[in-house]
Amino acid sequence: MKKRFVVGAVAFVVLLITAPVIVRGDSKDLKTGAFQIQQEVVLPATPEAVYDAVTGDISGWWDHSFSEHPKKLYIEARPGGGFYEIFNDSGDGALHATVIYAERGRMLRFTGPLGLSGQAVNFVTTYEFLPDPAGTKLRLTCNVSGQIEDGQSKIVDAVWHHFLVERLKPYIESGAYKTKSKR
Repeated sequence: MKKRFVVGAVAFVVLLITAPVIVRGDSKDLKTGAFQIQQEVVLPATPEAVYDAVTGDISGWWDHSFSEHPKKLYIEARPGGGFYEIFNDSGDGALHATVIYAERGRMLRFTGPLGLSGQAVNFVTTYEFLPDPAGTKLRLTCNVSGQIEDGQSKIVDAVWHHFLVERLKPYIESGAYKTKSKR
């Protein structure tokens, strides 16, 4: 028993002497919070057509990316599917979000950091496709939580307005969505 203790103690001392030095990093408090934005836009197409336009290849209307010229930008409309940006032929890229609910023509929901990759932040983004006399009312609800800076809610709101009103609406109105690739 005494011999085992001595061997154990010697092994512990040897480990302490030969172990690499552990360097402690600096810590920084992060401001955290949450907010929600909601927007609606009426689009001149059926709920199924609008759903198809905002899934699969979205490069015809989505213009924010990490790569200057992404090879692919698409959303796999199935539970567990990804919102992917593929940079090049090697497959380098980013997973912006993961689809958690997909019902064609009714609802699409995905969760992830979107353009704030690298921050401790999560977006839960829901598209609802509501029948409207003019076509489809697309209702966006975006719940954001985590590392939130002052004024970030206004920026996120403006970016979604850009996507829905300045990019998606003209894309649908032009009919370009009818000829897009599936991926």
